[in-house]
Amino acid sequence: MTSSNTKSTVLIVDDSALVRQMLTEILNSDPRLEVVGVAADPFIARDKIKQLKPDVLTLDVEMPKMDGITFLSNLMRLHPMPVIMVSSLTEKGADITLQALEIGAIDFVAKPKIDVQHGLKEYADELCDKVATAAKAKILDSWRPPSTLSVEAVTKHSTDEVLSKKAPRKLKTTEKIIAIGASTGGTEAIKELLIRMPADSPGTVITQHIPAAFSRPFAARMNNNCAMTVYEASDGQQILPGHVYIAPGDQHLIVERSGARYICKLNDGPPVNRHRPSVNVMFRSVAQNVGTNAIGVMLTGMGDDGASGMKEMHDNGAHTIAQDEKTSVVWGMPGEAVKHGGVDEIVPLHNITNKLIALTSED
Repeated sequence: MTSSNTKSTVLIVDDSALVRQMLTEILNSDPRLEVVGVAADPFIARDKIKQLKPDVLTLDVEMPKMDGITFLSNLMRLHPMPVIMVSSLTEKGADITLQALEIGAIDFVAKPKIDVQHGLKEYADELCDKVATAAKAKILDSWRPPSTLSVEAVTKHSTDEVLSKKAPRKLKTTEKIIAIGASTGGTEAIKELLIRMPADSPGTVITQHIPAAFSRPFAARMNNNCAMTVYEASDGQQILPGHVYIAPGDQHLIVERSGARYICKLNDGPPVNRHRPSVNVMFRSVAQNVGTNAIGVMLTGMGDDGASGMKEMHDNGAHTIAQDEKTSVVWGMPGEAVKHGGVDEIVPLHNITNKLIALTSED
């Protein structure tokens, strides 16, 4: 429970004493946060959650006695609360973290490097911002409607849809492009949207704030669950109907026109709004190169990345949609897009796909 001095309280769960100490020092240095306890394993954590009632938990992905995924599953079933996963930047760490986000974790940060003089402040700022945001964020299952498809139903639905393309929908134009931006809570919001998209939907580009080691496993995970074909975008790749292109975790994704085609261009430029990939960079390129043929979607996320880019899309004739506050884990990026005056419609997450289908289908 948040203490009287308005600080959000944190419990750190990690089997490394050095990491526990480092995380404690970093989080206690932020005036918004107070570490009220640490735990070396999930069994100690379980008792301390009951005793201390923290606002947010940081949880190591891999631990002895009980792994982080099993502990998180039990926690979300018995005592749902905001959790930030602390993950290794490896393929295994990425896969486990993506599982954790499906179960209900709010966000994740990289495992801190022990020899970390260089880059410590940047890491500390990211960690504190994410923990402070998570302490006030919504738990995904608290809003998810009963009609949401199970993982099993999604797989079957997607397979059936891929195999039964007897009467493809007619699109207003084969050049329609859907551009989606997201951050905190975005991996699950993107899945919720994509699993309902027909296999012949317009080409779709996505920028999700995600580390480089995570974007390829995330794209593969989406590809396994969706009727559309999902890639981690590559430089020069043509944007085709029925395909989704997710920005690599360390490069900006830009949409360019090449003759009658749209292509993905990747850019190693500096971070924009503290992010690379940046939603703003992608949205601005879509505004300038796609114009009225574009649809922009801003999903849940912390901060304001993409707000001005969505306004530019709107001003250039694109139809723009923001996820509503009730279904957003964090209504930062969608809320800022609304404040900037660049949003045509504010829509609950579970209705966005139907809106996209209506906008890209003939009357």
